[in-house]
Amino acid sequence: MLAQDTHGAEQEDTHETDDHAEDGEHHEEDIPYVDRIIEHISDANEFHLWGDLSIPLPCFLFSFEDGLTFTWSNAFKHGHESVKGYVLHHGDVKRIKGWNESMHAEHIDHIESEEHDGVTTSYAMSGDEKYELEKPSTLLKFTSWIDFSITKVVFTMLMTAFIMLFIWLGIARTYKRREGLAPKGIQSFFEPFFEFMRDEVVKPSIGPKFERFMPFMMTMFFFILFNNILGLVPIFPGSANVTGNLGVTLTLAFFTMVLTNINGNKDYWRHIFWMPGVPVGVRFILAPVEFAGIFIKPFTLLIRLFANITAGHVIILCLVGLVFILGENGQNIAGASAGGVIAVLFMFMMNLLELLVAFIQAFIFVLLSSLYIGMAVEEHDHH
Repeated sequence: MLAQDTHGAEQEDTHETDDHAEDGEHHEEDIPYVDRIIEHISDANEFHLWGDLSIPLPCFLFSFEDGLTFTWSNAFKHGHESVKGYVLHHGDVKRIKGWNESMHAEHIDHIESEEHDGVTTSYAMSGDEKYELEKPSTLLKFTSWIDFSITKVVFTMLMTAFIMLFIWLGIARTYKRREGLAPKGIQSFFEPFFEFMRDEVVKPSIGPKFERFMPFMMTMFFFILFNNILGLVPIFPGSANVTGNLGVTLTLAFFTMVLTNINGNKDYWRHIFWMPGVPVGVRFILAPVEFAGIFIKPFTLLIRLFANITAGHVIILCLVGLVFILGENGQNIAGASAGGVIAVLFMFMMNLLELLVAFIQAFIFVLLSSLYIGMAVEEHDHH
């Protein structure tokens, strides 16, 4: 399981040192727009609406000692209650390391973090006791438990899948019912997308064998597009930054890499390991470079999609931050009003731009995937 470390802003650490208070340093809670930016671009186990109001999501937590635990994210009381050793911290579920029923850690006073040698460790404070918290297992680090929870990103992906099924099954029934007739309704709206992607992108890039890859390409195009658009909706059921999640973009790029290489013909592999028409000595130099390209190409796919979508969200939310910056966090009404005017004008233009980017990034991902697959299935004539 691939888990991405997220840092939402559903709750804030209440542990502050007296030295910081005396020095008058600004803490994270003094700049709430930073919290909102982090909250929006990160994954979490609940949809935060406003204040303490949020929509809980189901948590499926598996520990090798205690088995499967099911609960809802609101059972954690915004990080102030633990459930069988599990704690909600900054929108993420963590577990008390070495937890057992003899521990009396049902109520959590606060959670603090300490950094030693560049490694940050979180601790749950319950009365006079201090418990170290453990993150869930990832591909890079294995721990004592695994998180199978339905997070914001997972919920949005499932919703997108249901929306796509509903639309495509409806269109398929319409084609059968109106065979030979001109398209109408939602059928006429989506048909130009299919025809454009087929005739201008997939077919020219892949060649005669394009039809076998059309289902994958169109599924990927609309999956990315719908999630990009839902990410621009600031409230539930939108607001999840799906394609700005490295786990999601990594999976999409992995599918492209697998599909490219399992369909690669002998010419494709020959051009990687023993390039024709190249001196033997140079082949030994180019072969490692070509082999690395098998992984570099999908890596560029995942980074491009992740970076462009996340950057757009951050810019929009930074414009919202102008209200807090110019308004000095509520101390300057005139500044806040000016910041609001500037933010609304620029946000309107940025949202239009981001809507265009939503289409462009879905298009580019499919275009490059088609080119990679096309190079793998292309037949070469060597003279």
